[in-house]
Amino acid sequence: MAESVTVKKKLSDFGHKLFGTTPGTGLQPKEAIAYSITGFGQNLICTIIGSYLTIFMTDALGFDLNSKIGAITGVMAVAYLMLATRIFDAFNDPIMGSLVDKTRTKWGKCRPYLKWAAVPTGIMTLLCFLPFYKQNLASFLVLSFIYVVWSVVYTIADVPYWALSTAMENDTEKRGIFLTVARLACTVGAGIVTILIPAITNGVTKKYKINESHIGQYIEGIGIIEKSHVNLVLPEYAAQNAETLRWTYFICAVAIVVVALPMFFYGFKNTRERFQTNDKPASFGHNIKLLFKNNQLMLIVLSGILGAARMVYMYTGGLYFCKYALRNEGLFGILTLLVIPGGIVSSVLVPWFTKKVGKKWTFIGSHILGGVAMLVMYLVGWQSKAGMVVAVMAMVILGIPQGFSNIMTYALIGDTVDYLEWKTGERAEGICFAMQTLINKIGMAVGAFIGVIAYGMSGISPSNPAGSMTDEGLKKLWDMLVLSGVVSMFACIIPMFFFTFTEKKQKEAIAELMARKLKQNHNLILDYAGDMNAIEKYLDPGTFNILMMKKEGQAPAHDLLDYKTIKVFDETILLNEDKTEGASEDK
Repeated sequence: MAESVTVKKKLSDFGHKLFGTTPGTGLQPKEAIAYSITGFGQNLICTIIGSYLTIFMTDALGFDLNSKIGAITGVMAVAYLMLATRIFDAFNDPIMGSLVDKTRTKWGKCRPYLKWAAVPTGIMTLLCFLPFYKQNLASFLVLSFIYVVWSVVYTIADVPYWALSTAMENDTEKRGIFLTVARLACTVGAGIVTILIPAITNGVTKKYKINESHIGQYIEGIGIIEKSHVNLVLPEYAAQNAETLRWTYFICAVAIVVVALPMFFYGFKNTRERFQTNDKPASFGHNIKLLFKNNQLMLIVLSGILGAARMVYMYTGGLYFCKYALRNEGLFGILTLLVIPGGIVSSVLVPWFTKKVGKKWTFIGSHILGGVAMLVMYLVGWQSKAGMVVAVMAMVILGIPQGFSNIMTYALIGDTVDYLEWKTGERAEGICFAMQTLINKIGMAVGAFIGVIAYGMSGISPSNPAGSMTDEGLKKLWDMLVLSGVVSMFACIIPMFFFTFTEKKQKEAIAELMARKLKQNHNLILDYAGDMNAIEKYLDPGTFNILMMKKEGQAPAHDLLDYKTIKVFDETILLNEDKTEGASEDK
């Protein structure tokens, strides 16, 4: 029993040390862990849709260059669907954010959506990957409608999830630490899906592909089989290959939903909202006005939009490149693994860089490094051994800006919530963090669109890749994926030069805000884990002394009275004492 208590205490102490929290006061490790677990589950679902729905439609359902949806090819229809739906979904985020800001429940305004949206999100995810869709206009329209509904349902969970971080903790350093852990959990969740699914689909369809025994044979539609054709689908097995892919993606979706949904409920149950306003909910129009008053947030949004294509190689385009140019879609998982070391190192170093360099300059510097690495990768090319070595090194380096951005963007938006409250007296976490999900979805929209467009421009047919691929087509695929990333990597840093709400200013703003609140309610000091000296300059000496005594459990009996009354009363006593002493001297 004693050993169990000791282990429990050691784990508790480790948790507090990891998250920089104080036992019994403010954010607790259990909450930060629950928040991270929810992010892990959420990213399992987000990644299978974001990375694999497109290739499910083109290669499994057959909406490719050889099919027609109305007047355009199937692959172009998929490209436009991805772009339109995700941009529509992105601009739904401010509406959802405004709804969050209007929400008032006994659980808070962010947490309940984790509970309410979990099951609908799971159901819509499964409907997206049903294996029964046909290669016709009706199926395309039905799937398009389901995908739009999925995007709306997912938004109902996603926007409140990220807004919840500012309601849990308002100290920028502590929030940065627990967001670092949460983003690492999200990265692990996304990484598992990204690595496993291509490996699974490549394995189950291997029997339908050209192998080394076919080299030198003549196959209709291809010609003489060469070594470069190995691991591409044989035309005679195209239908069986597509059918197998349909069922494989569906089974993977079922497994992901079963694992992920309980994590939403776990996050709901084990988190707490501490910082929120009980003011009358603002209208949507008012929240939109607040957005534009938050000029620091607008700079982050602009940076995110300009950087939408910087990670295009991590979306569908990278999967197409691995499947056809490198002849092995399972390599997409390795491509993702190459980014992870740099991403993990930079993620772990976020708190250190935040203190020593600041979030703004870390973001700028890391993206300059990433842009240079990507430019070198493009100039060297990929067709030689030297080119592949350079590409591998560049991918490792590209993990650095990705790791910093994944965490710092959320932390920066959290800071802008504090900036807005300091400037206007209103927090509006929901609509502010809706901008983060808007950025993410625009990135996914642009990434999917560029990837599918590049795939279409390459001229590759999934039913006969060996007979349709050319060197020129593969070069177009490479150019689109890498050059768009180079331009986007450099473009996204421009707005950040104008970002001025630094860590120092954020701490000063938080101290001033807390001082304002403490003047209204002395009891808030009991849950305040920040620096007391920081708020002292915003309070008169009497109020500050009363608060210090209350925090130490020594509050005077008159601490609930108006301080001005106490001050007058005390001065009157001193005056009477002075008069008494004077009278004694006269006598």
